Amino acid sequence: MYATTIPPLQRSLTALARILTKSESHCTDHKIAPEVLLQSRLFPDMLPLVRQVQLTCDFATRLNARLAGTTVPSHPDTETTFAALRARIAAVQAELANATPAQFTEAATRSITFRAGPSEMTLSGQDYYAHYALPQFYFHMSMTYAILRHNGVGLGKRDFMAAPEA
Repeated sequence: MYATTIPPLQRSLTALARILTKSESHCTDHKIAPEVLLQSRLFPDMLPLVRQVQLTCDFATRLNARLAGTTVPSHPDTETTFAALRARIAAVQAELANATPAQFTEAATRSITFRAGPSEMTLSGQDYYAHYALPQFYFHMSMTYAILRHNGVGLGKRDFMAAPEA
């Protein structure tokens, strides 16, 4: 499970950091206060950009730790700038870089119990990965992308997919 979990998360988080850098440049180029973009939402009842990024990071952190059988690190939600969000991504990237294939040997069959809103759930590692954590990770990353595109940031599919920079 290491090979199907850690490298894709690392690549996507690299993409997310690049997307945030492009977004910050967009703010500078268009004389937009960064906090305006950071607090933007697709719809009033949805979470703002900053929270979408935090949750993307949280799901990567939790997925890694739970599949590896380690304690889930805590990341307080204090980011208010693009730089702080990129620092959070870098911290999660460091956690992923420390994961080893050996930690994931039993990951598919490991029983994982966690809170999901008001409920407690228990899933096998495979089901947690495939049906809960990975979809959550990509949902929040997609919402980040959608908020930024909605606000005119010049992003494309290559940005989301972390295509090599030309």
